[in-house]
Amino acid sequence: MNAIADRYRVRADAFESKVAAVGAGQWENRSPCEEWNARDVVGHIVDMHGVILRPLGRESGTAPSLKEDPLGAFRAARADVEAVLADPVLMATDHETPAGKMTVEQHIDQVVSADMVVHGWDLARATGQDDTIDPEEVARMWPGAQEIPEQMRIPGAFGPGIVVFGPEVKVPEDAPLQDRLLGLLGRDPDA
Repeated sequence: MNAIADRYRVRADAFESKVAAVGAGQWENRSPCEEWNARDVVGHIVDMHGVILRPLGRESGTAPSLKEDPLGAFRAARADVEAVLADPVLMATDHETPAGKMTVEQHIDQVVSADMVVHGWDLARATGQDDTIDPEEVARMWPGAQEIPEQMRIPGAFGPGIVVFGPEVKVPEDAPLQDRLLGLLGRDPDA
């Protein structure tokens, strides 16, 4: 395995553990993402796994229904992406993305893999779980978060209904780095 595949696995393990810990009565709980409940957060991650496969001409494999089995739906989506990460030829394939040309493994790392970190926080918040993000992840994501282009905060800039990041939430400069990161990503760490 390489560093990107290893990082994906660690992030997917962490996200999966949060999905597994959601209680049966918590799936409709509101998340910090304004229009989503806990099930919608998992649905977004599952959908983004599918988006990653499309440039390769692949579709998501057979999966349980998100409504019936959110954990099973995530595990199936994860297996699809891990199959790509296990194929050196596919990982090295270049394709165009909204952020420019990159390899499939870079796209996985920068989009769906990183998404699991942030949306893991959303899911934890929605369901009363520990919402601490691994400090190494926070430090890794901090530089890029400081450089988010304004276009990525404009609803619909990448297609109808697509919101990449919400407006920045002002957080005190002396707040913990996780809180400052969340603010840059459009989340209120105190909500």
